[in-house]
Amino acid sequence: MMMMKKITLLSALAASSLLLNAQTFTDDFESYQSGNKLGPLSTQWTTWSGTEGGAEDVTIVSNDAHSGNNSIYFSSTSATGGPQDVVLLLGGVHNTGQMDYDSYFKIPSGKSAYFNFQANATIGQVWALDVAFEPSGVVQFKTNTGAVLLETNYPVNAWFKLGIHINLSTNNWEILIDNNAIGSFASTVNQIASIDFYPANAQASFWVDDVTFTKTPYTLPALNAAVTEIKVPNGLAGMQKSPSVVIRNLGTTAINSFDIAVNYNGTTINQSVTGVNITSLGFYTVDLTGTLSLVPGVNNVTATVSNVNTMTIDGDSNDDSKVLSINPLVPSPGKVVVGEEATGTWCQWCPRGAVFMDKLTNDYGNYFAGIAVHNNDPMEFTPYDDGIGTLIAGYPSAIVDRNPSLDPSEMDIDFRQRIVVAPKATILNGASWDANTRELKVSLKTTFSQNISGNYKIACVLTQDNVTGTGSGYAQSNSYAGGNNGPMGGYESLPNPVPASQMVYDHVARVITPSFSGLNNAFGTQNAGAFSVHTFTFNLPANWDTDNMHIVGLFIEPSGKIDNAGYSTIQQAITNGFVEGIEVVSTSEIFDAPDGMKLMPNPASAFTNLQIDLKQNQNVTIEIYSATGALMMQKNYGELNGMNNLPIHTSQLSNGIYFIRLQSGEKMNVLKLMVNN
Repeated sequence: MMMMKKITLLSALAASSLLLNAQTFTDDFESYQSGNKLGPLSTQWTTWSGTEGGAEDVTIVSNDAHSGNNSIYFSSTSATGGPQDVVLLLGGVHNTGQMDYDSYFKIPSGKSAYFNFQANATIGQVWALDVAFEPSGVVQFKTNTGAVLLETNYPVNAWFKLGIHINLSTNNWEILIDNNAIGSFASTVNQIASIDFYPANAQASFWVDDVTFTKTPYTLPALNAAVTEIKVPNGLAGMQKSPSVVIRNLGTTAINSFDIAVNYNGTTINQSVTGVNITSLGFYTVDLTGTLSLVPGVNNVTATVSNVNTMTIDGDSNDDSKVLSINPLVPSPGKVVVGEEATGTWCQWCPRGAVFMDKLTNDYGNYFAGIAVHNNDPMEFTPYDDGIGTLIAGYPSAIVDRNPSLDPSEMDIDFRQRIVVAPKATILNGASWDANTRELKVSLKTTFSQNISGNYKIACVLTQDNVTGTGSGYAQSNSYAGGNNGPMGGYESLPNPVPASQMVYDHVARVITPSFSGLNNAFGTQNAGAFSVHTFTFNLPANWDTDNMHIVGLFIEPSGKIDNAGYSTIQQAITNGFVEGIEVVSTSEIFDAPDGMKLMPNPASAFTNLQIDLKQNQNVTIEIYSATGALMMQKNYGELNGMNNLPIHTSQLSNGIYFIRLQSGEKMNVLKLMVNN
């Protein structure tokens, strides 16, 4: 069969006088017979494995088309997608010039679609861009690590045109839907070699038609510095951030010096760069020393390069400036978002979790409380590991405010959704520390901004940064070694495994108490403006460095999701001061006293009896606290032994929840009492 591939040479000049000799490939699939596989019919189309004509290949269909009769159709019934995996070859690896991709898609209601740009000639090494069409009608353009670069809507159950027009010379990727410009971005991988179409999950179902790809080379002038990327670290309104600018030498002459100006919201940062040697097509990143104060709303960051090699102009003024629009989120007052990462030193992909936990910490500071929950390694705290294990599907995984499990690379998306949600309460961490006994007492003061009732819970977590170890269990398995799986925060330059001597672990979950799910019914009914205090006592091992530790107080909704958190260093909590309140102990000690305890009746009206069976002589003290942490009663019974029935008069107590704290010898137990007069 003769193929009717259309290859067009354009003699007209493109937008820049330095872009010329455009070459266009188009395929409308009309020259193929319906029912045949595409790969064997075309030198431009192949499959991921290179095996054409089988299940991995796509079939020409005539049941729907944008133009003519034919198109190609992708679908899957597998949760992991496939088996179709079809690749459009783009005629080599491209990292300069203008590259325009256009095609038509049709995605039925409730279905999904996916394709990606591959960066290298060898398929499967580096993803330059992921494009995911969700059943909701949203399409996301994402980096190779899952970060969303741009998001927009697409027409569901109708043919629409998608355009991705890329100036690879200046790293500008423009997105168009039905010829309407949606937005643009700079890609973290500014190179393309092929396009991979893949039905990625069991919801996948989509047609593709009228595929066009145009390549327009760029001719280098003698001297030309271009701004290819502006990087402003993610942040929230009110934060200070230092930008960086990527300069590319798009000339034939080496660049030795230049000036950079960055303007945002009336502030300009100027910086001169000298003593460099940027060879032709090379890149240079300038980390500016000045800071920008992020403000609410959409504002442009403009970067301009000038005075290149002390010349007043360079060979192409069209690429001297670049504009980045940013819209920092305004955090809800008092809101702290909790990210819990499931990880382990044995897990070969878990370096990804460490990289993104550090990124969110660097981007958002104390608005993000990161907790790394280790599994099956020397840093494991079993109760925490068991708890998070019920919420994840594998390793690495992460949960943000205990919403559904996701890949650690996607935590930023959930963070940005949660940080703007007004919490029902805020938590102030307080502490006292005895360096001799290594006793840390923590108080969590929960102040309610909304009325609450129901089974709200409280829990306290201690984390530690800069954790190291010498045993083999501290060596980190690392599938990013060698760089074949793309960059990953420097792990691509480290061996597999990374020796313990080279590893430093942050955010390590040392302990959670009283349990992963928290203390049940910790608050009862509360009105806005009221507060409650819970206290926790920890005896810290000698190898836990308190200078590198954080306290995370968790206010947990009846659903099990985290409404809000208190987050501080131990020193910050000490500065805040320790406040007496309801003592919370571990789950193994609550409601299951080793010597036997029972409250009868419970609920109580005029009185209740605390029954306790002591196996030896012990001094017994009872304290009764309200749900807000106020001490209501206290009595010392002296030394007791055997079965004892201790009456507690409750007629003077208001209706509500109380906590009875029993100190018997060195043991402390807590029971919950409901008073209903």
